[in-house]
Amino acid sequence: MVVVMDVEVVNGIASLDPDLLQLPEFSPSQLKENLQIADHLYSQWLTLPDTVKLVKSFIDDAKAGLPFSTAVVSNNGSATASNSLPSIFPAAGTPPLSPRSISGSPRSARRGSGVGPSNLGSPLKLISEPFMEVIPQFYFQHGRPPPNDLKDKCLSRINQLFFGHDTGLHIEEFRSVTKEVCKLPSFFSSLLFRKIDKDSSGFVTRGSFIDYWINRNRMSMDIAAHIFNILKQPDHKYLVQEDFKPVLREMLTIHPGLEFLHNTPEFQDRYAETVIYRIFYYINKSGNGHLTLRELKRGNLIAAMQHADDEEDINKVLRYFSYEHFYVIYCKFWELDTDHDFLIDKENLIRYSNHALTYRIVERIFSQVPRQFTSMVEGKMCYEDFVYFILAEEDKSSEPSLEFWFRCIDLDGNGILTPNEMQFFYEEQLHRMECMAQEPVLFEDVLCQIVDMIAPENESYLILRDLKACKLSGNVFNILFNLNKFMAFETRDPFLIRQERENPTLTEWDRFAHREYVRLSMEEDGEDASIGSGDVWDESVEAPF
Repeated sequence: MVVVMDVEVVNGIASLDPDLLQLPEFSPSQLKENLQIADHLYSQWLTLPDTVKLVKSFIDDAKAGLPFSTAVVSNNGSATASNSLPSIFPAAGTPPLSPRSISGSPRSARRGSGVGPSNLGSPLKLISEPFMEVIPQFYFQHGRPPPNDLKDKCLSRINQLFFGHDTGLHIEEFRSVTKEVCKLPSFFSSLLFRKIDKDSSGFVTRGSFIDYWINRNRMSMDIAAHIFNILKQPDHKYLVQEDFKPVLREMLTIHPGLEFLHNTPEFQDRYAETVIYRIFYYINKSGNGHLTLRELKRGNLIAAMQHADDEEDINKVLRYFSYEHFYVIYCKFWELDTDHDFLIDKENLIRYSNHALTYRIVERIFSQVPRQFTSMVEGKMCYEDFVYFILAEEDKSSEPSLEFWFRCIDLDGNGILTPNEMQFFYEEQLHRMECMAQEPVLFEDVLCQIVDMIAPENESYLILRDLKACKLSGNVFNILFNLNKFMAFETRDPFLIRQERENPTLTEWDRFAHREYVRLSMEEDGEDASIGSGDVWDESVEAPF
């Protein structure tokens, strides 16, 4: 039996009326509710002989390059031409796949739906209207604006501080704004004041401060970025040592723990220099003298500044600002600088800590391989160079110290410490032990001890990553070139062990500086007592001159 069917063309699209198929009865509502039935009917329609002929004619026309046209099957089985469709096949090449509708069935397009050909020329492809997603603003020239409630609270506090000051605040009065509104250490007040008062009028008005702090969204900026922008020079993207001097000068002026230095300006300068050298030693990881914003954020300088601003006893601020730490560094340098020209040479440095260091390591330091000297005199180390040295020597647990001494021992600069390189430095240690009538420790035993202590990735050599991963790695360098500390490590000095247990948060540098300050202060008190006694007068009488 030949199935008779009609193909209708609606808006240029050929469609099949499922009601005309001579198949089991299905109501239109059933077809709409169960699309699988429609798919099954469509599959059956594709198997009919006349359908096969129709599809074959389409393929033949496509191969011949003829225009594509629809054909209907009449009751007598002949195919007659009907309304022409726009061509969906190119003149040559592989025809594109027909896109499926949302329902997955070609019968989903109903008659009278009013869907016409798309702009692309294909009646089978429906294009939805483009959807524009609203992306919130993520870049702000002066930073992200603060929330309105925070802005209103800040404006209220600004109005209180500027109330009654129509002409603006003087530099001394502006300190409360720096502290309470900007949340900056008070010793940034003068620098911030001059940054806002660009005309050098001597006053900062309410309007100019609001323009700087609120209109430019400074209040939403993190404190590290704000401090960085205040300190740095306009044409720089980094901080140099000179940038910290204005802040430290004001700190020396207003901090109650540094008032005793007001009558000794030369020591004020030395204190400020020492603080700056310590900052760059620990934070400037690249060692190029250019402190970046990233380095500033990763360091602990901001927290130390805030601690120094809140703490009246400057010696309790162990990071960077302790005066006792400065006193120890300066006195240590002064002891070695016998001619007081503010320069020390190899012979001076070899006397450090009662000749604790070997000649070979001192030679290596003065070769300037671990760090280039800032001294302009050949073969001399200046005060800044000495600060770097003493911080590295007395706190070998810190990363800058490990990097410094690693470069010293790495003779060929290939980034690994071989047993031969370590033995080169240990040979002098072994000789010194023999001269002091101490039982020598063979290098083979020392090497086994080092490997057990560090547990390197490769036991045949050490790399810097191995040392940074071990808390005891500083002892490796003490074994190689510091005899005093090597002996203390071997005997497990109970005094040092007790100190570590009592104050586990203190660093090796903190403990060393405290011990030395106590010793130096006792020596100074002893000298003062001898000056006040008659011994000095007796010596002056007996002196030949």
